[in-house]
This record gives sequence, C-alpha cells and structure tokens, in this order.
Amino acid sequence: MSFILYTIFEVLKGVPNTIVISLVAIIIGLVIGLIFAMIRLKRIPVLSQFIVVYNSFFRSTPLIVQLFIVYYGLPTFILFINEHLHWHINPDMFSPLVIAFIVFSLHAIAYLSESIKSGLQSVDYAQIEAAQSVGLTRYHIYKEIVLPQAFAYALPNIENQFIMLIKGTSLAFAVQVTEIMAVSHVIANEGYRFITVYSVAAMFYWLLAMILEVIFNKMERNSFRYMQTIAS
Repeated sequence: MSFILYTIFEVLKGVPNTIVISLVAIIIGLVIGLIFAMIRLKRIPVLSQFIVVYNSFFRSTPLIVQLFIVYYGLPTFILFINEHLHWHINPDMFSPLVIAFIVFSLHAIAYLSESIKSGLQSVDYAQIEAAQSVGLTRYHIYKEIVLPQAFAYALPNIENQFIMLIKGTSLAFAVQVTEIMAVSHVIANEGYRFITVYSVAAMFYWLLAMILEVIFNKMERNSFRYMQTIAS
C-alpha cells in the first residue's frame, strides 16, 4: 500500500506538464486551425495547397516520429544556419518541453483545422444571407452567427482531439520531457513493479479524460441552447 501511495504522489508530479503541453497545443491548434480552415474554404492559391500537404503529413505520420524529427533536426538546422549565415544562435536554446509544445501544436493544427473546416461548412448559408439582408457586417456575421455554430458543430471532434493530445503526451518522455509516463517509467524501472506503476499512470490518464468529458458535455449543452436561441 505504501508503494502505491508513493507512486501516486510521484506520478502526480508529471501531471502539470501533461496538462500544459495539451493546453498549449489545443489553444494554438484552435487559433491557427481556424485560420487554416478559412484559407481552405476561400481556396486561396498556394496557401490552400500548402495546408493540404501540411495536414496530410501531420495526420499521416506517427507523432513520435514528428517528435524525433524536431528534437534532432532543429539543432542541426540551427547549426546549418549559423554556418552559412554566420549567425550565433545557440542550438540548445530549445528545451525538451518547448520542443514538445512545438510538435504537439503542429500536430493539433492539422487535425483541428479539418474539424473547424467541417464545422464552418455545417452552418446553414441561409442564416448568413438573412444576416446580410438586415445589414450586419461580415465581422458581426462571423462573430455572432457563423463561428459560434461552427464551434458547436466541431466540439465533439475538438474533445476527441484534446483527449488524444492528453494520451499522446505519453510519448514526450522519449525526448526527455518529465510528464506522467516519464515519471512512471523511472519508478517502474527502479522498483520492478511495472504493473502497479503503469496502472497508476493509466488511472491518471483516465481521470484527466473523464474531467475533459464533463467539461465538454457542459460546453455542448450551452452551445446547443445558444444555437436554439439563434434559430428562434
């Protein structure tokens, strides 16, 4: 029992990094994902094609491969820049945690841009025409009508992606980020009680996922009421 309590308190130390990585990734993913979705819908030349390739790459390659490419490739790229442009950038300026922020954000953008794009396409165009007929500006139409509904339609996919990010942070220990899995790995190797330790880690991931489900269920109910208000 004492070992289980010890494991719980030790693994708990990795929870903040797990949450922070996921939060940073989901926020950046939503902001840039919205921009990417708008570019795709407006079919802006070159940029649209770039986004299609970008999304395809990050959705089709394993997250751990993306982590290794950035973790090992970024310092090499900086050294290349320093050599050819005579700059003096420190190749070790990016900590493992920052690398995780970058990779998980890039990963989230690819998925969330597609979810937001689908949400925007789900908004009834007749509502936009009605808003234009009463003289609303494009800004107010998007702010008051389009984006709230698109967000509501995309919420289930956003929730799934958030949970996937929470679980995906378990790969960050491969690039020396101290999160739930990294702490669990150390304790399991020290005590040789792998089932106990990894079961505790699984419970933490499960708990975080359940908390997210509660939050998103409440958001979905609120967004549904808002959509009913718009419709009426």
